[in-house]
Amino acid sequence: MARIAPAEPPYAPRVAERLRTMMPDDQAPPIALFRTVVRNLPMADAMGAWGGYELSRRLSLTFRDREIVIDRTTARCGCEYEWGVHVAVFAAKADLTPAQITSLAHGTATDACWTGYRDRLLVEAVDELHDGGTIDDGLWARLSDVLTTEQLLDLPMLCGWYHAISFTANAAGIENEPFAPTFADYLRASSDSSKDERYRP
Repeated sequence: MARIAPAEPPYAPRVAERLRTMMPDDQAPPIALFRTVVRNLPMADAMGAWGGYELSRRLSLTFRDREIVIDRTTARCGCEYEWGVHVAVFAAKADLTPAQITSLAHGTATDACWTGYRDRLLVEAVDELHDGGTIDDGLWARLSDVLTTEQLLDLPMLCGWYHAISFTANAAGIENEPFAPTFADYLRASSDSSKDERYRP
């Protein structure tokens, strides 16, 4: 049960405007995370600029990079809410297989589904940042071979941003969206799906 009740319509004009800017599709109802953070409107306003950057084309990481980092970060934080939203909305566009989605929630960078060197490095980087708060020299050198300076800076900032999102969603007790999968769904999906089949919400 939510510890902080999400805002419900009818919304005050300023709240309604902020929610409109937070949703990528202004026809879709705002998700519970956004309806929760607007309970602190100045904070929600401040989040808009940075969150907008992290999910925009201005981010130097590729779309697939972004989703691997976000999915792994939120899974490592135990934030099923945010992990499920990203899997439901973005996994197919990022060309993530069911086996890869399962691995991001339950596995490691050494799982057989990670045939791409860059993908494996990203999972390793998120794990090192999560576990130790930094990236060791060896992994940094390998990342530097495949990422630009801009991407090397975007990577830890993106990971850190989704730590903050995960901490907020977990602490506030935000309940899963009805359209979003759970961690357990992808334990089942891994046994029922081909590794080459793409996720389709």
